[in-house]
Amino acid sequence: MTTHQTTLARRTLTAAAVAATAALCTLGAALPAQAAQPAGGARPAGGARPVAAGQRLSLPVPTGRYQVGAAPLHLVDRGRTDPWRPEQGARELMATVYYPAAQAGGCREQAPYMLPGAAAHFDAVTADTFLDLGITPGTTDWAGTATHARQDAPVAVQGGPHPVLVYSPGLGEPRTWGTALVEQLASQGYVVVTLDSTYEAPEVQFPDGRVATIVPLTEPGAFITKALEVRVADTRFLLDQLALLNGGRNPDADGRPLPAHLAGALDLDRVGMYGHSLGGTAAADAMAADPRIKAGVDLDGNLTNFDGSPMPVAQHGLDRPFLLVGTDSPTDGDTAPGFRQFRADTPGWSRELQLQGADHASFTDAEALVPQLGLDPATRTRDLGSLDPAVALRTERAYLTAYFDQWLRGGDSRLLDGPSAAYPAMRFVG
Repeated sequence: MTTHQTTLARRTLTAAAVAATAALCTLGAALPAQAAQPAGGARPAGGARPVAAGQRLSLPVPTGRYQVGAAPLHLVDRGRTDPWRPEQGARELMATVYYPAAQAGGCREQAPYMLPGAAAHFDAVTADTFLDLGITPGTTDWAGTATHARQDAPVAVQGGPHPVLVYSPGLGEPRTWGTALVEQLASQGYVVVTLDSTYEAPEVQFPDGRVATIVPLTEPGAFITKALEVRVADTRFLLDQLALLNGGRNPDADGRPLPAHLAGALDLDRVGMYGHSLGGTAAADAMAADPRIKAGVDLDGNLTNFDGSPMPVAQHGLDRPFLLVGTDSPTDGDTAPGFRQFRADTPGWSRELQLQGADHASFTDAEALVPQLGLDPATRTRDLGSLDPAVALRTERAYLTAYFDQWLRGGDSRLLDGPSAAYPAMRFVG
């Protein structure tokens, strides 16, 4: 058996084991309540979630060696007044920590995709007003979307401490809109922290049930400039809180218990950041501002201002590795000028890739969820482009993993050296 065949067999067995565990957990959930109780009569943390009307969707199964755990964090920056809503006082944020989980956590309650209040706003407003998905409100149960993360499962000690990634979503997107790639990276051994920028994110639900929604959009150029400044400050504060968490303190504002073995499981000397659209721009800006971030990825985010002038990070570049990924879609915002400027001015390692046939939303959960919505072919193509969704997901997973493995783990898959026959949709630019 060749090395490739051995690796493929191991991955197949790992995926089969994860699927079998999920099936057993699903079977347990389908049993009568008394029969499904864990030993000792303890109920799963968080209790049952309300079931909403509408179609239920599911995310693709992660293919890494680890199961995935997830834990929310409610963070309060008491040293900073909220920049969008000063009358609210201290800056409040919500994050979710996804991590490699121990096998013992496989039958924990499934982590929610969206909390009910956030899901209701996403359904009524965000899905069409911001994301333009073309679906009828009330037809999709967003809160019931099936994830593959287990709430508060114990952290996998084997293989740790784990490198850390921060995910920043696009403008008009909640942090949950990138869960498919987040879960994949966590299954590959990364701790991935997703972060909403409160009052710029479309909806953020806090543990007490409050839902903070986006402030009115002002002049676009000024709004984007401020949004990036706020996101950078939010990211730096998040990294401070993760350092406290890793040292054994609980930064959660409500004192919510952390998963077992989370403290000490983060390797904060190996931090990366990636994001979609404005989140990709924020990844570049945060790297420029904070040397703790060692590698970054911009998924189709402009590096030019609203007026077309290059952003400061495009003019100065970065001294650490940065990957730019765009599309060839004619309807997409033109990232090419900013990407060219950045690459010309950056002294560090950089690559520019282009996912052929994809569209702007292809780097989000739209790629996994839109095909399940039963939309007409024209609407689906408008949302995702012409590239087969399965091919897009497989390609994105491969390149993100290869990139962070190379720069945070010292690996060398050679996937970033040039075009690959295994992933023909990915074009190298320049």
